[in-house]
Amino acid sequence: MRAEFTDDLITGNELIDSQHEELIGRINKLLDSCEAGEGKISAIKMLDYLAKYTDIHFGDEEALQKEVCYPDYDKHHAKHEEFKQTIQELNEMLQEEGPSDAFVQKVEEHVVKWFYRHISSFDRSVAEYINMRENGGRL
Repeated sequence: MRAEFTDDLITGNELIDSQHEELIGRINKLLDSCEAGEGKISAIKMLDYLAKYTDIHFGDEEALQKEVCYPDYDKHHAKHEEFKQTIQELNEMLQEEGPSDAFVQKVEEHVVKWFYRHISSFDRSVAEYINMRENGGRL
């Protein structure tokens, strides 16, 4: 399963949308690396980049939420922390067994699907909140 940045994932915030697009591209590169048999070192480098970029992205999202006094900031932050834990668990799995089929399946389930759900629910909610604030309470 490959991730794809589709119109339904657009939040309307240029920075956040461009970061989502970059993250999806990096997720696909990780999966491609694993499936092409490029080896453990390559997959570790890809996952490490994904983890670092995710930290930057989550920091930017959370700064935006604080700036606009987003009321569900704590819930959103908690989801980000859960994802960081998932990346750590994937890193441990990758270190132990390399880019196995089971690893690829976990990435698809716990990274690709997570991002789709997160963007289409949590991030969209932030975008709608900002839009309502900017338009006097109207969507």
